[in-house]
Amino acid sequence: MNSLPFPDETKEPAEAEKDKHHRHSTIAQTPKPPYYAVIFTSLRATDEDEVASQEYDSTADRMVELAAQSEGFLGVESVRDGLGITISYWTDLTAIKKWKNHSKHLVAQEKGKRQWYSAYTTRIARVDRDYCLEHQERAGNDV
Repeated sequence: MNSLPFPDETKEPAEAEKDKHHRHSTIAQTPKPPYYAVIFTSLRATDEDEVASQEYDSTADRMVELAAQSEGFLGVESVRDGLGITISYWTDLTAIKKWKNHSKHLVAQEKGKRQWYSAYTTRIARVDRDYCLEHQERAGNDV
């Protein structure tokens, strides 16, 4: 059900590195509602160095990997262009609470408060309806 476009391990390192930054740039495939969304909106600290930035990226990737292994995880969407928005989708509030309290996630949360973020907000919402548009290539049609 989730959408985690991880880079192909057979790609050249430069190509895989480029993919890493677009890792969550697909729309998550979620089930029919209801389900829950955790919306994490953040501003990164402006005084972090390259090492801190790389550590952040590595930790963010690891958190997605861990979340994907968690019971009740449905998918993730994430973008960052100054303002960062990550939306993770979950089956229920119990799954969200378990993820919030996951030991490695707690360590990442503390580091985020101390080092990586100048501000953030977390919102939890129940999704009762969703609407989709998917353009599919039409074989043999030049419309």
